[in-house]
Amino acid sequence: MFSEMRLRRLRSNENLRRLVRETQWSQDNLLYPIFVVPGNGVRQEIPSMPGIYKLSVDQVIREVQEVAEFRIPGVLLFFQPHTKDAKGSEAYCDQGVVQQAIRAIKSQLLHVLVATDVCLCAYTTQGHCGLVDKNQIVNDATLEVLAKIATSHAHAGADLISPSDMMDGRVAAIRSSLDEQGFSNLPIMAYSAKFSSSFYGPFRDAQGSTPQFGDRRSYQLDPANGREALREIDLDISEGADIVMVKPALPYLDVISRAKDITDLPIAAYQVSGEYAMLKAAAQKQWLDEEKVILESLQSIRRAGASIIITYFAKEAARLLTR
Repeated sequence: MFSEMRLRRLRSNENLRRLVRETQWSQDNLLYPIFVVPGNGVRQEIPSMPGIYKLSVDQVIREVQEVAEFRIPGVLLFFQPHTKDAKGSEAYCDQGVVQQAIRAIKSQLLHVLVATDVCLCAYTTQGHCGLVDKNQIVNDATLEVLAKIATSHAHAGADLISPSDMMDGRVAAIRSSLDEQGFSNLPIMAYSAKFSSSFYGPFRDAQGSTPQFGDRRSYQLDPANGREALREIDLDISEGADIVMVKPALPYLDVISRAKDITDLPIAAYQVSGEYAMLKAAAQKQWLDEEKVILESLQSIRRAGASIIITYFAKEAARLLTR
């Protein structure tokens, strides 16, 4: 005999399941990443990310309008420059692609938050997230450049600054620069626990940010290290981060959960390009039900403790959640 407790009683119909459901989420929890490129009229599908496009600024406006229609709170912008150099100069140029895109979106008066990625990898000839000297990534010299990038985004009208470089001390450097230039109310969403992951491949192809030598393991987290990830999160909080992020999401649900236990700050999680690509590929082969795995995968990230989910599925998820 088993106990009198029968947990199946509360699973017997959909209305009961809704009443006792532990994890609630909606499109309010989503951010949609967008790739911005130079030019006009550019809408180029990324082969390894079906349904995701590289967009020129004029096309970005159309995309953001659609995001607004889905009532998704915001977008996270990534950029390709006109030119690259050793110092990533275009990243903080007033007439750079990112600055143009921010201003163009803001001019439409859309009710959409604009978050911007702050990093050097797409802007430098060497493809690393920091400045390079004699094939070594130079941490402290990079901080000044990252602060310049962040403040240039702020001046263009960004609502949320998101440093993804994983240099030590970059949150403090950016916070100080923003405060000095009158942006003390502008929040920072730090890529705090960004792992050196194999799931970034499609993104690097899309953005042209593959390192030209070596790899990023000297500054991104070792995938084996959960406790170190929590130390990174603690450091970013102490430096002034307003939101902390775990990236990727699905392979690191344990880190999201543990982060939730150590901080009351909002936690973001990035369902990265490789996660998107593998689910899309399996669905296209009809090995998985696409609609169901989109919702299940995002729900798992929310259940682990993320209140913000950055995902290329944002528009599809919003459509499924509101139909």
